[in-house]
Amino acid sequence: MSIHALKRSQCHLAWDNSIPPAIHIQSGDTITFDCLDASNGQITPITIASALSTLDLATLDQVNGPIYVSSALPGDTLQIEVLEVEVAEWGWTGIIPGFGLLADEFTDPALKIWTLNRTSSGAQGEETPTGYGYAWFDEKKGIKIPLKPFAGEMGVAPAEKGAFSTIPPYKTGGNIDTKHLAKGSILYLPIGVEGALFSIGDGHAAQGDGEVCEPTSELMELGTAIETPMKVTVRLTVLKDKSYVETPHFSTPATKDESGGYYCTTGVGPDIREAARDAVRHMITLLGVERGLSRVEAYMLCSVAGDLRMHEVVDMPNYVIGLMLPKSIFGNV
Repeated sequence: MSIHALKRSQCHLAWDNSIPPAIHIQSGDTITFDCLDASNGQITPITIASALSTLDLATLDQVNGPIYVSSALPGDTLQIEVLEVEVAEWGWTGIIPGFGLLADEFTDPALKIWTLNRTSSGAQGEETPTGYGYAWFDEKKGIKIPLKPFAGEMGVAPAEKGAFSTIPPYKTGGNIDTKHLAKGSILYLPIGVEGALFSIGDGHAAQGDGEVCEPTSELMELGTAIETPMKVTVRLTVLKDKSYVETPHFSTPATKDESGGYYCTTGVGPDIREAARDAVRHMITLLGVERGLSRVEAYMLCSVAGDLRMHEVVDMPNYVIGLMLPKSIFGNV
């Protein structure tokens, strides 16, 4: 299979199936993307908090692509294997007045510039649970954040005509901001148009579930992740036998802290309860297709073994809720 590369300049600011592909590839090919941070290069290691008010909001959350994948057709599934993620030596976290879940309580701008001590890229640093390195939140107080880099934005073009903001998440992916999509994970997206038109961006060095301090505005996404430029390598494969994938699904690898890994189905939409219900429904469907369980059996299994997670709750108008099921419960079967 071929190996390709995309430059930082090969990017766009909306999900739109009329955008010409940056490159055409074959199913199974590998691509390395060189991505700016979510500010599109407006924030640098010397930026100060007062500069946040002058950001050009129209150029935030750009994504690199789109990639036309040969043989991809509507109704197919795009499998995205995350092979490598390399972050820069720095990152940032911002609080913007007027935005966020606690906007009424945090009214002043704040900007934290992080030094990222990376072990995965060969830089010197101590071993961490994830093996990627660490960043000091406050060295004097002993607060240290383990790095677990991932791309916050991964998606395919929608079937509907028009330009859709890169800020919210969608059923076709987009700004799903799911911290579990690190190296070794596999994301599955429903394909809506010929060629899939896959794009990626929004590098995060670390993030908690939900990304709670970022703005809730449809205009922008600046938040509690450690935002950073990144290079990310993925393998894109078209699958013809997973028509049940209607929203982002993903699989995580076995790790020291997550045993045998997880499989996750998601619900995406403006109603958080309905998104949660959809996440469970999709897992019930998956268990029926992949494991031969009845709907009743699958529903029970979701209740006793599944973890319902709020992956993304601030990029309005949509939420991302996931039902994560540990692979270890299936043994070697």
